Formats: sequence, C-alpha cells, structure tokens
Amino acid sequence: MRILVVEDDREAASYLTRGLKESGHIVDHAADGQDGLHLAMGGNYDVAVVDRMMPRMDGLTMVRRMRDEGNRTPVLFLSALGEVDDKVKGLRAGGDDYLAKPFAFTELLARIDALVRRNGQETVQTKLQVGDLELDLLSRTATRGGNKIDLQPREFLLLEYLMKHAGQVVTRTMLLENVWEYHFDPQTNVIDVHMSRLRAKLDKNFAEPLLHTIRGAGYSLRAAS
Repeated sequence: MRILVVEDDREAASYLTRGLKESGHIVDHAADGQDGLHLAMGGNYDVAVVDRMMPRMDGLTMVRRMRDEGNRTPVLFLSALGEVDDKVKGLRAGGDDYLAKPFAFTELLARIDALVRRNGQETVQTKLQVGDLELDLLSRTATRGGNKIDLQPREFLLLEYLMKHAGQVVTRTMLLENVWEYHFDPQTNVIDVHMSRLRAKLDKNFAEPLLHTIRGAGYSLRAAS
C-alpha cells in the first residue's frame, strides 16, 4: 500500500513513517500542508494520513483543496484536537476518518485498512515471492525452497525492498533512503556489509543465485530465467 504522511512534527513523522514501512507499506512524507498537497495531487496514494495543525497550510485547507481538485484519496486526520466539534470539522473538510493523539499504532493500522476496504481497493499485500524465495510480511519470516532463512531486522527490510523491486536495478541511493532513511551518503560500507550477509543467507547451497551485483549501478534481485 502506498501511503502519504503529512506531519510537521519531526519526531511524530519519524515514528509514523518508520512504523508504516515496518508494516510493509511504501511511505512518502511531507512536512507541511502545501508540500503535502503537491504530493497528493501528483501521486497515486491509497491513503493519506494528515495532521491538522501545520505551517504554511493546515490539514483542513489541504484536504479541502484536494477535494476541490477532484482528488478522492481516503484521508485519515490526526490531531491533538479530539473534541466532537474538531472531528466534525475534519470530516466536513473532506476527511474520511479522524484519530485523536495520542493513539495506539495498531489502531492507526486498523483504521487505514478499513479506509482502503471502504474505498473498494485491495488490501495490502502480505506475501512476496521471487522464484523459490518467499517473504511473509505478517509473520516477518523468509524461506527459500521451503527452508527458513534467519534474518536480522535490517536484513528483512533490505530483502523486502529488493523483492518489491524484483527484476529492477536498485541503486545505493535508493537503499540508503528507503531502508536506512538516510537522505545523504554517509560514505560507509554499511550497504556492502549487509548485502554480503544477505547474499550468503539467500544463495548459500543453491545453484542459481538470486541476488546480483550490477557493476557501477547497484543490485538486482531476480529469479533464474
């Protein structure tokens, strides 16, 4: 599922994006309503999670403009304002649901799933497969040829990203931004170390390797043709 998070509080935004990514979603983040509106209108999102009180453009104004432009992406408002009148304002502005802060992350996930079902879209994908390699996003387990692969948390996220982009060349920058959440290159060998460990776990004792290094470009996970 592709989710847009619009939240100006850095700590809250980090908590949301990290939790949603760990739950198997693809997440984009905007720090204010104006940037959020730009992303919402230019992207194909399954759900937008929008804070009410933000600089430059508040959440209510952002969602009103989305609806005025014909954007029907389901919107879940988040706000410390939890009175009935506040919820009514959010729903009348075009929101589909309203969750008061603080909230349990499990409730947030449940509400997102409910919005997607209500909107007639498919539920989030819970299993990935490339050849004989399978990844279960709910149980957080990986197997190849029926044999369990023990993965560390970061290795699981790395494999998940590679499988979601199977057959494509995944660059170092893509991995840094989407797996490590670095928006700069720290000039370390962290990717090389993790890729080496992951390759040993995936391809050991198998005649056909799945994980390939594309010299000068990045990496590619693909099944044997």
